[in-house]
Order: sequence, then C-alpha cells, then structure tokens
Amino acid sequence: MWWGRLSARPARSWAAPRIAARLAIVATLAALTSGCFHPMYAEHTDGSPALREKLMGVELLPIDKPNASRDARIGVAIRNALAFKLYGGATGMPPTHQLRIRFTTSRSSLILDPLTALPSNESYGIDASYQLIEVATGKTVLSSSTFARTSYDIPGQLQRFARARAYRDAEDRAAQEIADNINTRLAAFFYAGT
Repeated sequence: MWWGRLSARPARSWAAPRIAARLAIVATLAALTSGCFHPMYAEHTDGSPALREKLMGVELLPIDKPNASRDARIGVAIRNALAFKLYGGATGMPPTHQLRIRFTTSRSSLILDPLTALPSNESYGIDASYQLIEVATGKTVLSSSTFARTSYDIPGQLQRFARARAYRDAEDRAAQEIADNINTRLAAFFYAGT
C-alpha cells in the first residue's frame, strides 16, 4: 500500500535547522524594532499633551451652507461625525486650532436600465477641502482635501421611497468617510507635526 511507503521515508535532517534559523531571525528583528513602536494615542510620560488632548483642542467651525438644504444636512452629518471622533463623548478643550471645512457634492448614474433608460445604480460623491488654523497666530498650518464616493442601488422605478432612502444612506456613508479621512489626517498632523 502507498501509506506504508510514506512512513518508510527518511526524515530530512536539514529542514528543522533551517526553520529554526528563520524563526530566530524573525524573533531578532521583532526584538530590534519593538523599541521603535509608540502608540499614537498613548499618554506621554514627559508631561507633553497626548494626541487625544491635542485633538480635543480643535474647534469645528460651522459649515457654511444654506439652511434647510440637502447640503446643510450633510454638513451637519460631517461636523457631528468629526466632533465625535475628535472629542469622543466629552466636549472640546479650550481651542488651540480651528477647522474650516468646505465641500461640494456630486451624483452620477452608473448603470441604466436598457428597457426604460432610467438609472438602476447611482454614485454619490463628496469632495471636501479643509484648513486647520492656529488660533494664536491666525496662520493656516494645514490645508488639504479629501473625497468620498459611495454607490447605491435603485430597486425599482416604482419604489420612490426606497430610492430616496438609498440616496440618503449613501450621503450618510460618504459624510462618515469624509469625517474618518479628516480625523486621520489631523491625527497624523498632531502626531508627526507635518
């Protein structure tokens, strides 16, 4: 039988030392680089403010959009999501920086129904630019931009509520993504200083 031949094979004596050598190299590299690792949100032992305190010093300026418009609702969603990411459940500290956000929205049809020529899949996008202004000097210390694209399905042309709800959900997902991107960039700025 074939399984009898497998047990009669001689063991390879060179395989075990090579695996042990590779594991030793990986362990050595891990030990050498472990001193370089410093968590971004860790407390500092030298008394300097941690990243969380720096982020809590950012004041979010109101987003300038016409009242009761769809863009005003999206602006509030971006601002609220960003405030929660920066401050958590607390309120901000005395402001050291101000964040000014401007954005535009777009919507495009991705897939058209060949029979009715109506869209069955659409894309929603937000293009945002933001500036971080130092309160003490009034100088812009960070100016950048980000974008978010989300798609949504339209389940049928007769289901208007489902289409409106899918559109609103796409707006909310894009606003959350914009807030995530801005929060990540601000954390990198305050951590690395660039």
